[in-house]
Amino acid sequence: MAGNPRVGVLALQGDVREHVALLEHLGAEVLRVRRPEEFALVDGLVIPGGESTVIDKLSRLFELAQPIRDAIGNGMPVLGTCAGLIMLADTIVDAIDGQQTFGGLDVVVRRNAFGRQTESFEVDLDIPELGADPVHTTFIRGPVVEHVGTDAAALAALDDGRIVAVEQGNLLGISFHPELSGEPRFHQRLLDRVAARH
Repeated sequence: MAGNPRVGVLALQGDVREHVALLEHLGAEVLRVRRPEEFALVDGLVIPGGESTVIDKLSRLFELAQPIRDAIGNGMPVLGTCAGLIMLADTIVDAIDGQQTFGGLDVVVRRNAFGRQTESFEVDLDIPELGADPVHTTFIRGPVVEHVGTDAAALAALDDGRIVAVEQGNLLGISFHPELSGEPRFHQRLLDRVAARH
């Protein structure tokens, strides 16, 4: 695999295995990232769903938070799904006391905007940037983007107008779980950006 871009999945908490499987299916070399020395080996990163408060605390405990912030500032391609979107947001409106994010996306998000896990749902969304075919999405207690700043762009919204996918430079944040429905296009978009920088 020498010379191939290597993508990391932040493996502190959340649905890591599904992201690894999808990336490997797309031909990527994938590394589970738990420590700074592992993060130093990757050219792109997926931040999975889970609990944003736990991911925040563990990333600081394992001294990953600042290296990830620095990499985002230097243009590393990053895909954040569900809690990963929260971790990429510059602002959280309902954060718990002391909660921090990696930042980079000029957006305001609300955590758990879709209620409890029992209120999960699936829906097809039109996302022209990913092609003509609709994107099948799975929402599980996901966040919603309440405001998109001038530096970011909305990619997708629900019928009621709530924004659920945003992009800014090499950062892509989505409220749902493409790894659960086997939707590969977001991960492929990440890999394309990693390859373009490699």
